[in-house]
Amino acid sequence: MIYARQTGASFFATLFVVLSVGFFMTVAFKLFTPYWDHKTISSVVKATSEDREELARPLAQIRTNINRKFQINQVALPDRDALKITDQAGILTFHLQYEVRVPMFFNVDAVVKFEETYEGRRP
Repeated sequence: MIYARQTGASFFATLFVVLSVGFFMTVAFKLFTPYWDHKTISSVVKATSEDREELARPLAQIRTNINRKFQINQVALPDRDALKITDQAGILTFHLQYEVRVPMFFNVDAVVKFEETYEGRRP
């Protein structure tokens, strides 16, 4: 009878797998927040661009209402210029463009860029 010798993963192979999984999980957890915040921000802007009652208001009032909704949802844009609202011939354009810098490890940062445009027609 010939017996086959059973072997398993070595210590170093197991250590490599654990470190790799840990690295990718750390990156995923750090990048989750900017993407989740952007999802909330874009849903607020999209809802505003589809709300006929909101589109009938002056631009300053629309911006104030959007900022109020951001505050309620506990999100913020990096700066005021990240959301530009323009009115051309009764068509409001909401241009959302910004980037978020996330510190990863030591002096390494990840930069996440977002850019979207929504349009709404004044009633």
